[in-house]
Amino acid sequence: MAKAPVLTPQAQDFPRWYQDVISKAELADNGPVRGTMVIRPWGYALWERMQREVDDRIKAAGAQNAYFPLFIPQSYLQREADHVEGFAPELAVVTYAGGKELEEPIVVRPTSETIINSFFSKWVQSYRDLPMLLNNWSNVVRWELRPRIFLRTTEFLWQEGHTCHATEADARAYARRVLDEVYAEFMENVLAVPVVKGLKTAQERFAGAVNSLSCEAMMRDGKALQMGTSHDLGQNFAKAFDVQYLSSSGQQEYAWQTSWGVSTRMVGGLIMCHGDDAGLRVPPALSSIQVVVMVVRDSDGVRAAVDRLVDELHTSAIRVEVDDRVDTPFGRRAVDWELKGVPLRVEVGPRDLAEGTVTVVRRIPGTKTSVTLAEVARDVTGALVEDQQALYDEALARREDATIDVSTVDDAAQAAATGWARIPWSTLGVEGETLLATQAISVRCLIRADGGVPESADEPDLIAVVGRSY
Repeated sequence: MAKAPVLTPQAQDFPRWYQDVISKAELADNGPVRGTMVIRPWGYALWERMQREVDDRIKAAGAQNAYFPLFIPQSYLQREADHVEGFAPELAVVTYAGGKELEEPIVVRPTSETIINSFFSKWVQSYRDLPMLLNNWSNVVRWELRPRIFLRTTEFLWQEGHTCHATEADARAYARRVLDEVYAEFMENVLAVPVVKGLKTAQERFAGAVNSLSCEAMMRDGKALQMGTSHDLGQNFAKAFDVQYLSSSGQQEYAWQTSWGVSTRMVGGLIMCHGDDAGLRVPPALSSIQVVVMVVRDSDGVRAAVDRLVDELHTSAIRVEVDDRVDTPFGRRAVDWELKGVPLRVEVGPRDLAEGTVTVVRRIPGTKTSVTLAEVARDVTGALVEDQQALYDEALARREDATIDVSTVDDAAQAAATGWARIPWSTLGVEGETLLATQAISVRCLIRADGGVPESADEPDLIAVVGRSY
């Protein structure tokens, strides 16, 4: 492996390590307005791959993409009381535009339930229009008091899905389908991040929802990160915006609805779940560059051999890039790719080439081996599969080691200092949840004893997953 770059060690200062990785791996920078971020090409490449993978799964679940305005009349948010109360502290409001004071203030989109429902009320007329399944890729603005790049920023990128259904059961089933088939499937099989799926408590659920489901992941410092949520909205927004349809029996009925979203926060989760003291480690299934072929020195037929090797890797459907910056010291180039977390490097130099070999460096396990030219494509393909699984297994083992079953609130608080606690919800309850909140500890979600996702918090024998969070 190349010499490790100068990063603050995780064990010394995890938040500083996180900022170092973002800066030195050239993922993002702070924007000119407090709380905003500029996403640099390598960071945006991660987001683009996430978008593509999530979007494919959203479409497989039957939803179609649409777009809705950034600006929302303030009166729209005031139609659903819980919703406006929940978002009031985070709103950015435009009162002056076009050289004059506006007659009605305009809210910069914090989420799109209200604007989308204003159109659902026009588009949903009959049971034949249902289900209506829409998704919106956009930016949103929530005024953030304690910003941290990718995790909490005033402006961030995301997708938000919104659906209308004829029955409560259909809506509830679709919210769960998105959680399982879109979010958890993507997070575990592409991001290689194991997640706990569960039900949010009343204190933690989305403002205006009947129930909220979430995917919770443990970061390397033992804290939780909410990676994505899927909400059962009941008929709250349908009634507020008069989203009614004519049923097959000729009755006017209010639609049942869901909303769901994931954001650029997943980039932060990727960094904190998989990164090490040498920088980022990107899962092969996600990385826009799975293999970088490095020209050590451009002589003795090296470039021709590189071109043939790249063609062979392309034929094997591997995403590959050539690094032929021979005017830059080789060690510096190797460190740059380690920082960025590219899964594999194939180093081609005249000395190795004379022996019919190349050097394969695997970022995730940290190995360096000599491989014959005839075996490169086969070995690389196998290594990518192995390393994808290795990242997931490592993260899962770390989470299990740092999760403790406890029976008292005090023990839950103590466990949350280094990881998660599982405690019976009947033991913790709302009172215990409130007490933990005074120590910056929250119930991440409720799960069944067998690990399943409950339908409601009233089910017996539920387990509360407790921890500190980002």
